[in-house]
Amino acid sequence: MSLAIPRLVVAGTASGVGKTTTTVAIARALRARGLRVALFKCGPDYLDPTYHARAVAGTSHNLDGWMMGREAVLSTFAAEAAGADVALIEGVMGLFDGASPTGEEGSTAEIAKWLEAPVALVVDASGMARSIAALAQGFAGFDPGLRVAAVVCNRVGSRGHLDILRQAQRSPPVLGGLPRDEAQSFPERHLGLRTADEAALPEERFDHWGAQAEAWIGLDALLEIARGAPPVPQTAEAAAAAAAAAPGIAAGGAATGASGGAQPPRVRLGVAFDEAFHFYYADNLRRLEAAGAELVRFSPIRDARLPDVDALYLGGGYPEAHAERLTENAALRAEIRAFAGRGGPIYAECGGLMYLTEAIRTLDGRAHPMVGLVPAEAVMCEKLQALGYVEVETQARTILGGAGLRFRGHQFRYSELRPTQPAQAPASPEPPPSPAAPPAPAAQAPLPIEHAYSVRRRRGGQVTREGYLAQRVLASYVHAHWASNPLVPEGLVASAAAHRKEQGR
Repeated sequence: MSLAIPRLVVAGTASGVGKTTTTVAIARALRARGLRVALFKCGPDYLDPTYHARAVAGTSHNLDGWMMGREAVLSTFAAEAAGADVALIEGVMGLFDGASPTGEEGSTAEIAKWLEAPVALVVDASGMARSIAALAQGFAGFDPGLRVAAVVCNRVGSRGHLDILRQAQRSPPVLGGLPRDEAQSFPERHLGLRTADEAALPEERFDHWGAQAEAWIGLDALLEIARGAPPVPQTAEAAAAAAAAAPGIAAGGAATGASGGAQPPRVRLGVAFDEAFHFYYADNLRRLEAAGAELVRFSPIRDARLPDVDALYLGGGYPEAHAERLTENAALRAEIRAFAGRGGPIYAECGGLMYLTEAIRTLDGRAHPMVGLVPAEAVMCEKLQALGYVEVETQARTILGGAGLRFRGHQFRYSELRPTQPAQAPASPEPPPSPAAPPAPAAQAPLPIEHAYSVRRRRGGQVTREGYLAQRVLASYVHAHWASNPLVPEGLVASAAAHRKEQGR
């Protein structure tokens, strides 16, 4: 079965040229025309998709070649773009930048070729005239297997400046641009944009960029290019995903794929979601639902009680930015300690790991007490402490499954752990506890900790020990993408089901 989805990759010549602003502006303008827009982000980034979601009032999905592989990229795209009038895929870094300096693995170019999608190249044209031709033609001719079909100029000085750029670069054509507007720019944090929360970014900001795209960019020409894309390449997994996906469209014109084939919920899984915790891959959540989990959101900042759940998933975010409020909510922190004491499975990534430590020490030197299940302090640093792709192999049985489980992810953090007691070597793999096993003793102090992960960096190949395991608590700095091993979400749901049975529910 072929799948005809108009699609366009919005790529850049480098990081910081305005890919996200351009993608958001085009998506908002197309939505204002009444079109159903599906949005995707190349690479592991969590922040840019929050801008996508605001632009079309829907969900944006990551497509990462290294973490997911071709089959999962195509199946995710087929499922989540089904029913859309057009799909926009924002690139990562520069068009050809990825996991390797000599190959296309993990790059925007790789995703564009897998999807057989045309590319609109975003160029920072500030202070540029004829030189745009050398830049654009270099990108267009670099890889004959890739079609760079248009150029969009960002940060242009005036209409006259844009006309000069059009005259200088004829093929691929300059199909408009966006004017420099620092007052309406999106704020940045660390290596990219801040989260697009409504308190910081009003809807009027998105409306502004949509109006700019309508006025300055040749949207009809871009749509014609997108509609000229061939049918989406079909693998067995992608065909099944497309067949199972109902073409549901969220209110406001956002395309939303369905998690076809999901089992009826057999467990309730609590997902921490608020200003401090919101880094989750939509594909990971979909896989949990497909395995039989009902996802129940709760706020570590505001909620005094945990919801009635069988396991907890604490994702990444910015707990350091909300450390005082997290500390003030002592009731919820006590609830999480008690949940762990009853043998409840807890899976935490990066910011979630920081929350489970004894304290977060912020840059001003203050220590803010946290949950206290991991015997360490999370200490914020001025400089980046880790960045890049990693591959994990479990060294002991965990709530994700048995020893030897492999999956891929990435790290991005400005904190480091300073243990308050030494970690233990991993225990020999044990079978999962029987449903009749008594609850674990109450955890009122940090639990004895093991390193359950062997983590190998994609670049350089260095191997470190990580993955903090204590009873049924598993916490790590690794942001995992479970398309790399679908057994992982199934294992977490199975652990939640075992705990549910232990509790006689």
